[in-house]
Amino acid sequence: MIKLPSLGDEVSVWMDAPPAEVWDLVSDVTRIGEFSPETFEAKWTRGSTGPEVGAYFAGHVKRNGVGPTYWSPCRVTACEPEQVFEFSVGTDAITVNNWGYRLEPQDGGTLVTEYFRMDPNLPTRLYWLVLGPLRRRTNRRGMRTTLERMKAVVES
Repeated sequence: MIKLPSLGDEVSVWMDAPPAEVWDLVSDVTRIGEFSPETFEAKWTRGSTGPEVGAYFAGHVKRNGVGPTYWSPCRVTACEPEQVFEFSVGTDAITVNNWGYRLEPQDGGTLVTEYFRMDPNLPTRLYWLVLGPLRRRTNRRGMRTTLERMKAVVES
């Protein structure tokens, strides 16, 4: 039996701030441009105004930080204040990727884990088989950068 590579990954960074302060950053998609090396802005769409399950937003992405540039439609799929914020990327019919943040109180601060999980359909599995190692490395680097930038803000 062939073992397929995992379709996701995660990075964790401890922050010297309570979960409530970190939550305010990870759940406010309009601030992602301050932190992400790829998504330089985002806005709530379809009448959504804040984080809740089912809320829609769009992220303005510069792939790999250099291009191409495009808008990605997103929908909040998990929203538990101070615990988890997750969203799907794709259309109403097709999810391409899922991104999220888990917050865990730890040592007087918060262990923040950013993660992604690709949808396990056949085209995605084929893409991941060929380009997965490169994309995983890019995503890990981007998640680390995002979390380190968030850490600098909540600890300042």
